[in-house]
Amino acid sequence: MSRDEIYRQSQSFLDDFGFGESVATVFDDMLERSVPFYAELQRMIAEMAGDFAMPHTRIYDFGCSTGTTLIGLDQAIGPRGLTLVGVDNSQEMLAKCRAKMAGHAFANAVELIRADLNQGVVMENASLALMILTLQFVRPLYRDRLVRAIHDGLEENGALVLVEKVLGESSLFNRSFIKYYYEFKKRNGYTELEIAQKREALENVLVPYKLAENLEMLESAGFRYVDVFFKWYNFVGIVAVK
Repeated sequence: MSRDEIYRQSQSFLDDFGFGESVATVFDDMLERSVPFYAELQRMIAEMAGDFAMPHTRIYDFGCSTGTTLIGLDQAIGPRGLTLVGVDNSQEMLAKCRAKMAGHAFANAVELIRADLNQGVVMENASLALMILTLQFVRPLYRDRLVRAIHDGLEENGALVLVEKVLGESSLFNRSFIKYYYEFKKRNGYTELEIAQKREALENVLVPYKLAENLEMLESAGFRYVDVFFKWYNFVGIVAVK
């Protein structure tokens, strides 16, 4: 696994964060060092998927990146005649995904699709949809519409599993949670410079909502049951059932 050192050196001009070749190459390391309890989150997602993945249906992973979640799902669920559909807008991420998947003997069918979630989604025969640290990168203007489209694309009793970075409900907690998160990143080997430069690069790209806003969006989209299954300061996991 290549180590994430994208922001190691001081840069006089920072481009907006993107998912091109340089990020795709180190993305697995970036996630493991930047997302609290990342391995446990992956295990939990696969565990829940086992309850919602109905035989001979389709599971959609929107923002599948390098395929870690799809591989974990397939290993946990086993053969059910499923089609696991990975969707990403980055050609570079999809290339890394294909390369990683080549080393895994899948028990279910797999499809990879390039698509921009800002333009909506196309789903069929879907029992489960995943958005793991993905919705936060969709333009706020399109989020309500996207979540409604996912709800409408799921079969009855189908589920959406959503993991997001969130804002604190008050400025007091928000400042504290950000501070604790940066301390977490330092413990995982990131320097002050790396943290500051990545924060600047993400400023106009990753736009988090409050937890309450995400819950309201899911309920407004029509999901009957919505609950939080994971919370760590400014990271949250939500499961919603149609």
